[in-house]
Amino acid sequence: MVDYRGIEEQFTEALGLRRRPVAIAFRDTAPAGVMKFAGTEPSGCSFWRVAATGRAFYTVAGDHYNCPIGSYTHNLALPPDRAPEQTLSFMTSIGYLKTEEVPGIPRLATPPAVVVYAALGETPTDPDVVLFSGQPGRVMLLQEAAARAGVPVQAPLLGRPTCMSLPAALAHGVIASTGCVGNRVYTDLGEDELYVIVPGRHLTAIAEEAQTIAAANQTLFSYHRERREALATE
Repeated sequence: MVDYRGIEEQFTEALGLRRRPVAIAFRDTAPAGVMKFAGTEPSGCSFWRVAATGRAFYTVAGDHYNCPIGSYTHNLALPPDRAPEQTLSFMTSIGYLKTEEVPGIPRLATPPAVVVYAALGETPTDPDVVLFSGQPGRVMLLQEAAARAGVPVQAPLLGRPTCMSLPAALAHGVIASTGCVGNRVYTDLGEDELYVIVPGRHLTAIAEEAQTIAAANQTLFSYHRERREALATE
């Protein structure tokens, strides 16, 4: 398997990451030796927070039922007593979401039997997507490294719900997301941070370009600062 610990170290050094990237894999069966998640969480993105601490685990459909929106983006059918209408009705009643927006929210093509979560360096299987979070100036470098590697980078900045960025990245390439209020509460993402989601199949190519982009940006920072001092009159 790919040296994901080394790749995480490459990204952390080049981008100055404060949070560990989170690897997510959608599978038909759980990887050997990986424990099932024990306990409950209020949302699917809550598992991102847990995985970033260094734990590797997998979830099944029932672990996601507390989050109707996340279940929708993961293509997980809710049982009748967990129907999404109540959550959607609340969101629409306060003006947060329009009902007609829901069909346009990206979702996984097929329901996964299990979802595997881990910090990137601890992943027990090849990830389908990897979540990076950080300040815009840091994750900007990640997008530039992807472009240098020839990886598709999608221009639209996705918003609510944050979890739709996972199927969107699988389908279209590197995706940036502003996050949403629920995600920020459940993951402790700061108001000055956002996400970039990378398809696992492109991870190695982007990692190989990250240091070059970081060094180039540092050189350009000094270059532009000198030009400002020399040319700006106000």
